[in-house]
Amino acid sequence: MAAYVRRMYQGENDLDAMVELMNTARPVEWRGDFPTPLDLYELLEGFDIRNNTRLWEDSREQLAAWAFVDNYHNLCFEIAPWADLNSLEKEVVAWGMQAIAPLAQVYIKPVTLDASCREEDNQRIALLERNGFERQALCSLNYVRRLNEPFPEAHPPGGYRIRSVYGESEVKSLTALHQAAFGTENLSVEDRLTWMRVPGYDPALDLVAVAPDNSLAGSCYVFISQEENARTGRNEGWTDPVTIHPNHQRRGVGKALLLTGLRLLADRGIEQAALGTSSENLAMQRLAVSVGFRIESTKVWFSKQVERIDEEQF
Repeated sequence: MAAYVRRMYQGENDLDAMVELMNTARPVEWRGDFPTPLDLYELLEGFDIRNNTRLWEDSREQLAAWAFVDNYHNLCFEIAPWADLNSLEKEVVAWGMQAIAPLAQVYIKPVTLDASCREEDNQRIALLERNGFERQALCSLNYVRRLNEPFPEAHPPGGYRIRSVYGESEVKSLTALHQAAFGTENLSVEDRLTWMRVPGYDPALDLVAVAPDNSLAGSCYVFISQEENARTGRNEGWTDPVTIHPNHQRRGVGKALLLTGLRLLADRGIEQAALGTSSENLAMQRLAVSVGFRIESTKVWFSKQVERIDEEQF
């Protein structure tokens, strides 16, 4: 059995190596799946993720695997095809469990380590199941829409207007809107700032809907990553998340935002739009289908309960 050395993430050189390993391990048609290289760039800008990222190297200091646990207890990892899978999969899962073990000591509700993969990725599913993960009912749905197919012009409801964000001066309002729309505090001001500071961010594509009283009624984050397109061979742009404040839902605000985003992508020569949502978010699914999106892929989720054990240093 091969021996590997685990160490912490150390910077940009590690990021390049992680991306290279990921592109080697994944089929070409899966390279647009989360986390993409752009996602890694965004995530590793944050101290929490950097601190919860580990790399495994062989005796030649060649990267054999990497993993991180995000703030929502999700374990993301890649293992090189040439590496000793039996050894590394156990080490990666064990480290992930250790990374959130302290939470099990203080949380009242059970704490789980979660992971996901494509529903057709039988190898990853088998890996998770033999390491004690149980499949959940929740799925993540990825939708796409070809932009050479016709779509109607956007018509915001009466009194509403759609514009681009004014810049980082609106970040607190954008964060509050997101939290109200989804009933969660998961997105922080720092998270939203990270979106606005990634390479290729275009504020003209970051859309908001303004209500008659001049409050923010909704938003749609539209983004084009030429770097990702070069890696995947696609000509694609993203149109999510779409967020609508509870006071302005079911009025056509989301549809107007999404159609505006599609028009902006088409005007920039983008061939395909994409968005993601949860299998539980029926409203977003209906909205996506109503403007011509179709499901391209489905991710299934797995959970492994963390036992209450003594804290360890790792």
